[in-house]
Amino acid sequence: MRRWRIQPAADTALSAAIVRDVLAGIGTPHLAANCLSAMHRVMPVTFCTVFAVDATGRIEAVSAASSYGTTAERTAEGYVAQRFDLLDPNMTWLAKRKLPKRAQLWLGHQRAEEVADPAYRAACYGDVGIRERASVLLLTPTGQRVAVSFYRSLAQPEFDERDFAAIESHATLLAEATMAHGRSTVAAGNTVAPSLASRLLTLSLREREVIGHLMAGSTAKQTAREIGIELTTVRTHQYRAFRRLGIRTQKELLRAAAPKVLEPSLQPYRRTGRPGN
Repeated sequence: MRRWRIQPAADTALSAAIVRDVLAGIGTPHLAANCLSAMHRVMPVTFCTVFAVDATGRIEAVSAASSYGTTAERTAEGYVAQRFDLLDPNMTWLAKRKLPKRAQLWLGHQRAEEVADPAYRAACYGDVGIRERASVLLLTPTGQRVAVSFYRSLAQPEFDERDFAAIESHATLLAEATMAHGRSTVAAGNTVAPSLASRLLTLSLREREVIGHLMAGSTAKQTAREIGIELTTVRTHQYRAFRRLGIRTQKELLRAAAPKVLEPSLQPYRRTGRPGN
């Protein structure tokens, strides 16, 4: 496994289509899907995950997308439920670093065989046919840790230097989009108090998606239209989620929500040399 730092420098010109794809996911439940779609324009990748924890290790955000079906979403759900972030080399490495004065951006590369824990390796790599991942890693001055990861399956070629250069050239965009996503959810009232946040993690990814729309003020009918599923399905997810959260109405859900402190913006970054591990 290796990681390398991306240093502040001049902006890099990016494809308008890629920028549009990524920005369209900000403030929606589909950030990972939009990032996956954007990177498909420059390279083949199978999964994308966006994962964030705060300075205390509390999970703040999870977004996942697959090139096929819902495999990534189900894998991410297991990752959260089993708290594999506590074993994830990227997250543990970021947690041990001294807090920077300005946000730091890194790239990381990890192969399946480099994952030490057998349960984690099986659930997130072996059982779903994943060979490796390349990750954009962010550490903020307040201790927030973010990873935007792209995964390749056994059927795809290994990441090479051209792939790393492509991801690196888009790292600032991906990190800025993730930070903007966090700010937009604050503005929309989608962030929650710690007591409710811990309970939200007991929900399935689809239930959290429905609850996210309801916390933004959407009705069940609007949520069904925005997600693209039947109203009866939304009602089912809403009922199950409310029961697990210990609430009865959308008003109770909105009262439980509370704003959080915003993170500082990232400085511009560019690609630099890769010193190895």
